[in-house]
Amino acid sequence: MPYFGSEETVKELKRALSNPNVQADRLRYKSYITKVIRYMTQGLDVSALFMDMVKASATVDIVQKKLVYLYMCTYASDKPDLALLAINTLRKDCADPNPMVRGLALRNMCNFRMPGMTEYIEQPIVAGLRDKASYVRRVAVLGCAKMHSLQPNTEIDGSLVNELYALLRDPDPVVVVNCLRALEDILKNEGGVVINKPIAHHLLNRLKDLDSWAQSEVLTFLLRYCPRNDDELFDILSLLDPFLQSGQSHVAISTLRLFLHLAATHPAVQADALLCSSAPLLATCGAASRELRFAGLCHIQQVMRSQPALFNTHYKRFFCGYSEPSYIKFRKMEILVALVNDENVALVLEEMKSYCTDVSAELAQAAIAAIGRIGRTYSEKCLDILTGLLALKQDHITSAVIQTFRDLVWFCPQCTAAVCLTVESCVDYPQDSEGKQALLWLLGEHADQISSAPYLLEVYIDGLKTELSAALKTEILTAALKMFLRRPAETQDMLGRLLHYCIEEESDMCVRDRALLYYRLLQRGIEETRKVVTGPKSDPSLSVLTSAHEEPVSQWVSTFNTLGPLSAADLQLHNTAVSAPEHADDTADTELLTEHVPVSMLDISEAGVSLCAGAAVSPEAFEQMWQQLEVLQRQTVCFSGCAADTLQSALQTMHIQTLAFSPARALPWRAYIYSRGSGTLILAELLHDDPEALMVTVKQQPEHQQTVTAFISVVQSVLQTLNTGHT
Repeated sequence: MPYFGSEETVKELKRALSNPNVQADRLRYKSYITKVIRYMTQGLDVSALFMDMVKASATVDIVQKKLVYLYMCTYASDKPDLALLAINTLRKDCADPNPMVRGLALRNMCNFRMPGMTEYIEQPIVAGLRDKASYVRRVAVLGCAKMHSLQPNTEIDGSLVNELYALLRDPDPVVVVNCLRALEDILKNEGGVVINKPIAHHLLNRLKDLDSWAQSEVLTFLLRYCPRNDDELFDILSLLDPFLQSGQSHVAISTLRLFLHLAATHPAVQADALLCSSAPLLATCGAASRELRFAGLCHIQQVMRSQPALFNTHYKRFFCGYSEPSYIKFRKMEILVALVNDENVALVLEEMKSYCTDVSAELAQAAIAAIGRIGRTYSEKCLDILTGLLALKQDHITSAVIQTFRDLVWFCPQCTAAVCLTVESCVDYPQDSEGKQALLWLLGEHADQISSAPYLLEVYIDGLKTELSAALKTEILTAALKMFLRRPAETQDMLGRLLHYCIEEESDMCVRDRALLYYRLLQRGIEETRKVVTGPKSDPSLSVLTSAHEEPVSQWVSTFNTLGPLSAADLQLHNTAVSAPEHADDTADTELLTEHVPVSMLDISEAGVSLCAGAAVSPEAFEQMWQQLEVLQRQTVCFSGCAADTLQSALQTMHIQTLAFSPARALPWRAYIYSRGSGTLILAELLHDDPEALMVTVKQQPEHQQTVTAFISVVQSVLQTLNTGHT
């Protein structure tokens, strides 16, 4: 055989395929056809053999036909004139007595990507839709979508669409699913396939006949159907109930999504569905495929946003395996932090402690940060572990522990004394920029509790000339100024040297500007400087803004069983974005509110003040503004209490957003709300520490007194209305 790639190879193949002696020997002839396909797949141009290969399709050998059809589909666009001969051959095969040949011919003819193909394939496709063999009907249905893709801008053939809708009742389940796929593609510009009541009920009754992947697809299409009444809804849910416990995880999750979607107005039914589906979700976490495990963990995180305690008894299923990839370990640690309670905190912390010495520095630091988040609730136990980790004297561990200490002191001021004592006795200090910044923040913020703080800070000031990080230099400036305000005698000299260097010699303009700002502040006086630099202290009562809350299922169900939960963006959105107000599930409450609301409350806009929800406010922004503003008005309202979601829905009716609220039965119970009026943002706190009264505290600038008064009147009316309706 000549060298591969030369023209002689094609010429010899052509001679062999044209040789009558070779054609007479079926096995030899078939071997040469196989060689042609092999060279074609390896990149050799064998398009010159097109006519010989078309002749080779005249055989009863199914395998040989498949090879020839593959060749013709590959080179049809390169030989459009000769491809017409191939089309005629395929049209003849579409009438072959063998249904396998008919199906193969129709499938490959639809794969020709040539202009004007529609007129050649339309009649065979229509005939295939009425074929007695189910295989041919399957191919013909998909051929309809392929024919539409050849000319997507032409008018849709109504008769063909009706034919496909009629085939939804075909006895072959694969034909039914293929019809849904084809209709979805053809009617894409019109919103896709329409699922009405007869179609929905028919598909539900045929679910058991479909394979697992087809079941998942049909369940996705059924999301478009909305039951007309509760009787129909519960009939549908009864049909879906067995699939919640399906052995195939993708079927169980698809069913769960449909269940949650249909039962949107029945939270108790949604909760039962989540409970029933917990076993399939947990099963995915132990799957052999790493990708499937990761997807299962992401969906469990979504479910926990509404049912935080659903997997509490299964917390050991989320312990990390030694050989698992880091992206799975990170997700498992996030879930473990959310599952911690009084019963399992000791075991979870012991497990987390073992991760802190992992060979991966990134994983070890993530485990330390996770212990810090647990420490916001179980501070004493976590402080013991974090203090013990400092004894390991490893740079990345020391840095992560110091950063965790900084966050812990802010969220839990009661830990300050223990943290300061640990920092003061620490021998090995962090070497990376983030760790140094955390240590400097602690030194500046709590210099009065760390006796060696000035001497530690002086080390960083002396090494400022060799420091490259502008962020670290800025932190040194801030820490030095804070320390001067608390311990002026020990810090005055080093602060003077630091400001002189940063103003006169520093090349980074951001650092130089910060130094000038502090210098000019000091010229205004110590008290003025203290007001600007020290800022407000952390308020433990505001922890309700950062603590986890049960979210309504409607907030995340739209992305459930999609790629949404797998993205880091979705996780970040869940951690930082403001929850959209939940719509009222109880229509009676909404009617009660609108029926009994005073006229003055509904006509506030006529008095010159109009409340509107406006853009969402993040918890961080709310906390910052809350600490900066002063209390403008405080009022006590008689209120015996109601469900949190009812209060949230009622307030939203009057354009007042609920940012966060305490768990049910917490005492004192707090809620933070906000709205906009006359172009300004109004912040308020609802404090319910008396069984018969609720304190409304509003913060805003004095010049907005009229807006605040209107806001309080709205809140008061809502509370009184709910109080009347629930007594």
